[in-house]
Amino acid sequence: MTEPLILQPVKPADACVIWLHGLGADRYDFLPVAEALQEILLTTRFVLPQAPTRAVTINGGYEMPSWYDILAMSPARAISREQLEASAQRVFDLIEEQKASGIDASRIFLAGFSQGGAVVLHTAFVKWQGPLGGVLALSTYAPTFSDELELSASQQRIPVLSLHGQYDDVVQNSMGRTAYEYLKQRGVTVTWQEYPMGHEVLPEEIRDIGVWLAERLR
Repeated sequence: MTEPLILQPVKPADACVIWLHGLGADRYDFLPVAEALQEILLTTRFVLPQAPTRAVTINGGYEMPSWYDILAMSPARAISREQLEASAQRVFDLIEEQKASGIDASRIFLAGFSQGGAVVLHTAFVKWQGPLGGVLALSTYAPTFSDELELSASQQRIPVLSLHGQYDDVVQNSMGRTAYEYLKQRGVTVTWQEYPMGHEVLPEEIRDIGVWLAERLR
């Protein structure tokens, strides 16, 4: 297993963002974003894990970094739940490592782009029981949200910032909106923001993330 990139802040760390990349990317993908955010978040550590390299069915079995296999795209994505659970467990372990280093769970944030976002939404609202600082869901969806799922009081208290491109042709805007509406209907403080972009990240979006994080890390 590849070790995550860890960016230490300029001052002693009292907060942490665990940020998962998307399908086919790697732990360096959001390094420039983390570096930019640390210019204003002076006490925030960033942890950038690397997904395992494995065959992805929808890409003809081609091997690439992937948090879980995607078996089919429609009508809704069919995925390997076993691999998703393993990735969620890895996020669990990273949270526990940060807690053991002295970071309070209420100042630990989970962030993820695309497939990475699906993992953090699953981790925070299906698996994790306890406080978290919040969740950043970028250009993503929630393959494990269902009508049968009931959120605990601690899960309802986890704030979420959902960000999506208006012209996203990889993870449709409607898929992100569905996850947002799901959380909103269950009492979660969730904010929706969309941008005139495709499946990508814009500087304006990073600025908005910085503002949102800074407000919660006062």
